[in-house]
Amino acid sequence: MNRIITIVVLCLLTTGIFAQTPNPFPKTINVTGSAELEIIPDEIYVVVTLKEYEKKGAGKIDIERIKTDFLNSCKSIGLPDSTITIAAYEGHNPKSPWNKKAKDELYASISYQVKFNSSKKMDELVSKLDDNATQGFDVTQVSHSKIQEYRKQVKIQAIKAAKAKAEYLTEAVGEQLGVAVTITENQNDAAPVTFNYSRNQLAFANSFNSSLYAGSDDNTGVDFKKIKLTMEMSVVFQIK
Repeated sequence: MNRIITIVVLCLLTTGIFAQTPNPFPKTINVTGSAELEIIPDEIYVVVTLKEYEKKGAGKIDIERIKTDFLNSCKSIGLPDSTITIAAYEGHNPKSPWNKKAKDELYASISYQVKFNSSKKMDELVSKLDDNATQGFDVTQVSHSKIQEYRKQVKIQAIKAAKAKAEYLTEAVGEQLGVAVTITENQNDAAPVTFNYSRNQLAFANSFNSSLYAGSDDNTGVDFKKIKLTMEMSVVFQIK
């Protein structure tokens, strides 16, 4: 019986001790800081779709010749093999109940994903493409090789902005800012920039310039559309 009473007394004493523990930060201020940065991408991912076609006086231009010409064009502008991968390989028969005049023959197509480091390189490749073989030129995503480093810089600037805000707010009420209690990263960074642009053989050059470049239709001296990084950081500071 005495043992049971002793245990109950110890539990009550322990509860009382925890209940009396003072809050180390009785006064706090919660602020949010934001920062932005625009960067020119140096990783531009493009899917180029090539297809066999009939050439007057020469018959069908087969996929092997088209592939060889395309890869030679890439090599001629200095694109390393590591930046070129096969994205898809397909076959298509144009003959159908709605197109009975078409040849009953399979036409192969291949899609390559090419990674460029600048819009200038894209222009160089475009100028070498076979207009008849090229069925699509799709910019699927843009990024930057140092994107994580830039995100870190923007986060730091956002925290500094939060601290500056907290300082002038506490000074406005005659208080003094203390240490940071908690830091929370708000997940509001923009997703990778993506495009869904398909090539029209007749109007390709004009559409390419106006759709993908920031600036006028004349892309001379104009680089690729910038990526905007936006960060928000919430910080709780002690008020002394």
